[in-house]
Amino acid sequence: MKIGKRLQNIEAMVEPGYTHIWDCCCDHGLLGAALLSRRAAPVIHFVDIVPSLMDELETRLRQFYPAMAPQAPPSASLSTWQLHCIDVATLPLSLHDGKQLVIIAGVGGDLMVKLVSAIHKANPDADIDFLLCPVHHQYTLRQQLIRLNFHLQQERLLEENRRFYELLLVSTRANTHQRRTRVSAVGKQLWQARSPEQADTASRYLNQTLGHYQRMQQGQHAEVFHIIEAYQAITIRQHGG
Repeated sequence: MKIGKRLQNIEAMVEPGYTHIWDCCCDHGLLGAALLSRRAAPVIHFVDIVPSLMDELETRLRQFYPAMAPQAPPSASLSTWQLHCIDVATLPLSLHDGKQLVIIAGVGGDLMVKLVSAIHKANPDADIDFLLCPVHHQYTLRQQLIRLNFHLQQERLLEENRRFYELLLVSTRANTHQRRTRVSAVGKQLWQARSPEQADTASRYLNQTLGHYQRMQQGQHAEVFHIIEAYQAITIRQHGG
């Protein structure tokens, strides 16, 4: 099953070391299937609240990954998959040990704030990483991650089908082997380009974002001048290439 540029980038940001990976709002399960194929973790969880989607997904998983089904004989060389038709805010993380990764993509930043906050509140001491890709309201999401005192591991900017996406990999705990990096309100790594193409993408995204908030300010729908100032202070830098 082929996946697009956005899901490819999300999948590429998943590093080894997790015992459980949760593909939330998984829709047709393409991302989780890619993680399952490369055995990214011992257990890959598919989570969505739509029963019909989950029924279709279970049929496909049993067809393409029968040896990895929950009832299949255990194998040290294979991952297993589990399906959960539940609200993402109620993930049963406490039932599992080890380091866990929660991936939430394809929903707006406002909803993502609610989901991340609920998961963190229910599991305040758990060792959880979040890989997040909101479709809008990125600034709102970043403000909440800052309030929760999350640690930034990595962030990326990409464009797919004329839409821009921010990808954020954050942790509830700082890595003891690395210097703690706080989440930025407008991003830092996003604006560090490694090629002319990345610099062009970053420039167009910055202009689009500034235009959005400037229109909001002119329409007097919200007081967003501080957000405009934060984005105006950004300098796009190109390294190498």
